[in-house]
Amino acid sequence: MTVKTEMNPVRGIRTFPAFPVVLAVVGKEEKNIITLALVHVFSFNPPLIGIGVMPSRYSHELLHRSPDFSINIPGKELVEEVIFCGERSGKELNKFEETGLTPAPGKRIDSPVIEECIVNLECRKVQTFDTGDHTWFVGEVVCAQTVENFDRERALIYWAGEFRTLGEIIRGR
Repeated sequence: MTVKTEMNPVRGIRTFPAFPVVLAVVGKEEKNIITLALVHVFSFNPPLIGIGVMPSRYSHELLHRSPDFSINIPGKELVEEVIFCGERSGKELNKFEETGLTPAPGKRIDSPVIEECIVNLECRKVQTFDTGDHTWFVGEVVCAQTVENFDRERALIYWAGEFRTLGEIIRGR
C-alpha cells in the first residue's frame, strides 16, 4: 500500500502535471493580450472552450464588455512574449506594440488573433460564471486555424513555475 501525505489544497492543485499556456486577445479598438494557464475544453459538440480570469485583471473588464475573444496557442519561440504579456498590464501599455506581436483580423469575430501563434481559435462568448477567485468566460469556437505542419510539441505548457513543451509519448489510445 502506498503511504500518502496530506497537503494544503492549493498546493494539491499545483501538482497537476501541466497546464496549457495561451495568449487570449479581447477587444477591437481597445484590445489586450493576456497570458493564461487556466484554459479548459468544456464541450466538443458544440466546441466550447473556457478561460479563467481573475477580476483584478484588466482583461476581465474587457471580456465582460466584448461579445468575443480569441485563444492563441504560442510556440516555444514566443516564451519571452508570453512572460511579458503575463507580467504587464494592458491598462498601462499596448502589448502588441511592446512585444512586436501582430494582431491579425479575426475571420468570424471582431477581436484579433495573434499572427505568430501556431493555433488561433476564434470564440463567441456564450456563458460567463464566477468560481472562487476567477470568472470563466466560455466561448464557442467559430473558426480555428493552425500553421502548416502543426507540431504539438512546439506548444508551451506551464508546470511547477516553469514553461515547458510536451515530452515523450508513452502510449497511444
